[in-house]
Amino acid sequence: MIMGLVARCDVKEAVELAGKLAEFLLEKKVEIVLDIPLAKELGKYGDKARKLEDMDVDMMVAVGGDGTILRTQSFISHKKTPLIGINMGTVGFLTEIDPENAFNAIEEVLAGNYFVERRNQLLVWHDQDLPPALNEVVLMTRKPAKMLHIQISVDDEIVEELRADGLIIATPSGSTAYSMSAGGPIIDPRVKAFIIVPICPFKLGARPTVVSDESVIKVKLLREGKKAIAVIDGQYEEEINYMDEIVFRKSENCAYFVRLTKDFYRKVREKLTKGGIS
Repeated sequence: MIMGLVARCDVKEAVELAGKLAEFLLEKKVEIVLDIPLAKELGKYGDKARKLEDMDVDMMVAVGGDGTILRTQSFISHKKTPLIGINMGTVGFLTEIDPENAFNAIEEVLAGNYFVERRNQLLVWHDQDLPPALNEVVLMTRKPAKMLHIQISVDDEIVEELRADGLIIATPSGSTAYSMSAGGPIIDPRVKAFIIVPICPFKLGARPTVVSDESVIKVKLLREGKKAIAVIDGQYEEEINYMDEIVFRKSENCAYFVRLTKDFYRKVREKLTKGGIS
């Protein structure tokens, strides 16, 4: 087995844990490949360092929070590489393992005691295919306190036309992220759906909408002179202009996560108790 290692390099503890995991895997005779920034931070393994997009591994280990998971997934989604997350962030819904259990968890994985969970992603199109979204796409203005005038349609049927601070199109994975904070529902990741959530709409009747993941969602900007940006998983930005249409549909490329237990609702209970404060 070949394992890739990536870590949140601005957190000292994440880098240190990733270094210990690298040594642990080598002791277990597992071949490793490291993300270039991580290898630089460790000051070793230069011969094993690769760009994320160039990694050809059987499994990826990401040490960090959901942001690290999202960044890593954006580079490997087309490769169907299973990813295991070790939580060094705040909430960490996408991460499977707490730091204190990291080595036992890797032992279990090496012994084959795990399963792979598949998560749907959003394909985003604006004049061309954009990077897929695992969590959500957020449409907003570049200037604070400005509103967007938008039209939302599902399968070519107009669902809503409204003014709002922005709009979130989320997957079930993203239902516990920004979408939830904006009033959207928590969706079990097994549910085949997408969520449309207006952000602070200037319309009492505008509410979050859950649609089939087989649907095609289209959003159009209706206010001349107003531009928006589409932010994909907090990693990629695309400028949207007047009368531009941005299209969302289910991506053919799924995300694959290594899981040791089936405990989605326990995670929801525990992680939302602290409200992301640790």
